[in-house]
Amino acid sequence: MAKNYFSSESVTEGHPDKLCDQISDAILDDVLRQDSRGRVACETYVTMGLVIIGGEITTRGYVDVHNLTRELIKNIGYTHPRYGFNYNTCAIINAIHNQSLDIAQGVDRGGAGDQGTMIGYACSETAEFMPLPIILAHKLAMRMAEVRKKGILKYLGPDGKSQVTVEYENDQPRRVDSVVLACQHTEEILDQTENLITRQARQEIIDAIAEPILKDWIDQDTKFYINETGKFVIGGPQSDTGMTGRKVIVDTYGGMVPHGGGAFSGKDPTKVDRSATYMARYIAKNIVAAGLAKRCLLQLAYVIGKPEPLSIMLDTFGSSKIPEDRLIAAIRKNFELTPKGIIKTLDLLKPIYLKTAAYGHFGRPEFNWEKLDKVKQLQKAL
Repeated sequence: MAKNYFSSESVTEGHPDKLCDQISDAILDDVLRQDSRGRVACETYVTMGLVIIGGEITTRGYVDVHNLTRELIKNIGYTHPRYGFNYNTCAIINAIHNQSLDIAQGVDRGGAGDQGTMIGYACSETAEFMPLPIILAHKLAMRMAEVRKKGILKYLGPDGKSQVTVEYENDQPRRVDSVVLACQHTEEILDQTENLITRQARQEIIDAIAEPILKDWIDQDTKFYINETGKFVIGGPQSDTGMTGRKVIVDTYGGMVPHGGGAFSGKDPTKVDRSATYMARYIAKNIVAAGLAKRCLLQLAYVIGKPEPLSIMLDTFGSSKIPEDRLIAAIRKNFELTPKGIIKTLDLLKPIYLKTAAYGHFGRPEFNWEKLDKVKQLQKAL
């Protein structure tokens, strides 16, 4: 049997990069609540005690950037100086300006808001039609936040990362080979002699976070790496800068397939590097769910100002029951691929984006691009 290993990582909502993604998408949502035609390209940067928000926004509404940002940071959990960052005392700089008229004139006539290549992917190895390593990594990161917020492990802080290595045999996931958890914590769980996290705390993290999520995927040979430097007291923006769009592999498929050219957060759906990526996922998932392929990678390419994609590339990795040129013909016939068509199909002008900004944009049933409403249509067409 051919055996190989694949690893994917995720991060919690308190990670500096994810903090920025959420601020950018919270601003986007606030614009769309007031003005569905608002144009947003908003990016955030955080460092010790400082948040800088910039970009291009054109809207008839008004966003109270300072209060919105502080409330979001508070909800994430940076509520005390012991975490190195505090919603109430951090400085906030607003450097937002209007969208370029040169870009707007192309978008106003229905064209794409940017050039670029967009990737969608789906596979049959999980119920979510996602690769197992990234699904497990996200669930661990979500569990890390849940355990902190419910007070199950009261010493955890908002920052954290997870990583899962899955062992595959003949391209099928068999077991979890290793688990990495980096959990920000307070000093109370440090051994006073060695100034390192105690063995008891390590085991508590495994018992409370890893085992409830991984269950039958782990065995006696699974390796656990918990805060491997020995401690993780200094975290969040105090320890590392954060920027919008720096976690695109976490946002997508965990590195299992290529990613297109653009990030997602802070961009309204006229930007095809967000909306067309959602559409590509929607198409790929419906193809796999229809039983037409076990794996499906779809690439869409656009040029700024033009509505139709320049190219469509599809790769089923030899798993398709139907010639790929016929699949592409069915895609063109059954899916709207212009920016306006994508926005209408997936209902993208609603304030839904803050929820996407942590724990992945795909494999979550609450989003319209995860619908399976094209399965019967594709089966009939092919």
